[in-house]
Amino acid sequence: MTYETQVRLPFLIQPDNTVRYENGEVFVLDRRIYPFKIEFVRCKTYQDVAQAIKDMVTQSGGPQFCAGYALAQAAHCSSNRSGEGIMEELKQAAKCLVATRPTNNSIILMTEKMLKIAENALKEGQNTEDVLVRAVDAEFQARHRRGLEIGKNGASLIEDGDSILNHCWAEQGIVYTVYTALMQGKRIKAYCCETRPYLQGARLTADALCDMGVNTTIITDSTPSYLMWKGMVSKFFTGADRVTMDGSIVNKIGTFQIALSAHYFGVPFFVFTDGPDPGAHIPDDVVIEERNPDEVLECLGQRTAAPGAKGYYPAFDVTPPEFVSAIITEKGVFSPYSMNHNK
Repeated sequence: MTYETQVRLPFLIQPDNTVRYENGEVFVLDRRIYPFKIEFVRCKTYQDVAQAIKDMVTQSGGPQFCAGYALAQAAHCSSNRSGEGIMEELKQAAKCLVATRPTNNSIILMTEKMLKIAENALKEGQNTEDVLVRAVDAEFQARHRRGLEIGKNGASLIEDGDSILNHCWAEQGIVYTVYTALMQGKRIKAYCCETRPYLQGARLTADALCDMGVNTTIITDSTPSYLMWKGMVSKFFTGADRVTMDGSIVNKIGTFQIALSAHYFGVPFFVFTDGPDPGAHIPDDVVIEERNPDEVLECLGQRTAAPGAKGYYPAFDVTPPEFVSAIITEKGVFSPYSMNHNK
């Protein structure tokens, strides 16, 4: 798939480098080993896709597209059944996929949308698999268009010479913002928290920024406060796995402690999102995923903890709105307290 645009995007943002659908199979870029190796995990069934999502083969914006193609895969496998049988299989697949990552609701939104599209396709006698594949392709294009708008709005907050800090992998939000700022002739320096235990910042964010020629420095997750104390950070940017209606930010664990430091040192904290979740009014409405504690006892497959030590791994934390300077969407830049008006 190619975009109808002159925008040159990093490897990780290109759709075919996230997930591909080929003849009833889904191929997912293994972000656990990128950029050291470029390999795709082959998923023969939607259950395989669900397992890949659980195992962090992909994350951030990737799972929703994997889930979309997984439903096309389910339609492919049940094509010899009645319309009711196909829908039954699709609903079962959607339930399985939604259960993989409970905090980020992008999988829910994608599967709900694809189920409606599939239902209409069946009513009109269309090939459900083909319709779903085209629908997911269209979602990639829509993400690109949203990214361009988010990038314009995000770049408006960056000044020439800024040093920006990023925690985890904010996907198209940070990529399009930085790209737009560079096209405007702004010079940028970037710091990326390594983001233990999967090192998304050290591997994914840093790779994308380096792809665009940005002067990029990787720091440990415990370094941001020191950089702010030294006056080395101008702005702090992250994505959001969920924004609640009261303006709270649910994002990768560690975001809140950096936001506290940013607040103390007067460093603006900006958050990328497609919009608030109308179904989550307050943080208590969001399930915070707690992953296998053994994951924090190792890094890139190598144990780093003492024998006998235990781990604890909540994958996300919550930043209250008073510590958020603004929320960036395709529609503009908003106060976190205005989320009820920007659904």
